[in-house]
Amino acid sequence: MKSDVIPGFVTVEPSVLETIARLTTLGVPGVVDIVEREVDRLLGVPGRAVVVQVKDQRVIVEVHIVAGPDQSLLQLGRKIQYEVIRAVQQMTGMPVEAVNVHIEDVVYPGNPEWAASEPQSYAVE
Repeated sequence: MKSDVIPGFVTVEPSVLETIARLTTLGVPGVVDIVEREVDRLLGVPGRAVVVQVKDQRVIVEVHIVAGPDQSLLQLGRKIQYEVIRAVQQMTGMPVEAVNVHIEDVVYPGNPEWAASEPQSYAVE
């Protein structure tokens, strides 16, 4: 008799979930870059641009981005939420409780602080 139960377990580390969320977010049209935060504004501790928490086998994602101009930021945020949820669920099978998108800045072509040809880290203090 063949059994569908396989002994053992599969663990997905939070860093893997962060990578999935980061690469998925960068793939959404209208996202210029992920914001690399030097310091968490509220706690005064080092922060990350993509933070993933797993609570009760459910995933919560926080992403901080820089958006391009001439688009609905609300629609961009919703598209990021949709794509990150889809990617995490498809790749891990884990349910996503929330994807919180923080739009930290909007950049325009010709901005001397921003090279349009190559994404770069954008530090927010």
